[in-house]
Amino acid sequence: MLPSGLGARPWALGVTCAMLPDLDVLGFKLGISYSSMLGHRGLSHSLAFALSLSILVTVLGFRAVRWDAARIRIWLFLFVAAASHGILDAFTNGGLGVALLAPFAAERYFFPVTPIQVSPIGWGFFSERGLRVLASEMLWVWAPSLAVLGASVWFTRLHRARTMRDPVKP
Repeated sequence: MLPSGLGARPWALGVTCAMLPDLDVLGFKLGISYSSMLGHRGLSHSLAFALSLSILVTVLGFRAVRWDAARIRIWLFLFVAAASHGILDAFTNGGLGVALLAPFAAERYFFPVTPIQVSPIGWGFFSERGLRVLASEMLWVWAPSLAVLGASVWFTRLHRARTMRDPVKP
């Protein structure tokens, strides 16, 4: 659970960390090959990139928060947000795979099960195929995410209600 009193900043930065890896599509315009370490689903989709990005964003975005359990929870949240991008892409059914272990290994991976439809790059996203991709993402990404969020909220409220009802005596 994120520390209270931080407002929307952690959430906004978490969304940014989750989306940032796809800036690598700009490489197509720069002549960078898809299969390059700097190509699409390369280094920017790796766990090392997620680690580096989450540390950088935590240090720059939360200077006032001490390096205690609160800041570590913020970092962990941002790391999971950033890492989720490459991990979810490895569940898609197209492309060259994801360089999850870059820069230490150039291999690209897919998970054994790839139920998520691969998204078209560019304007193709706004097509009939793009709608099928959104439906696939709703089923395989958003619905489970919302279920986990709902369960988390429910358990948190249940725990708080029990704590209020049965406070621990010193």
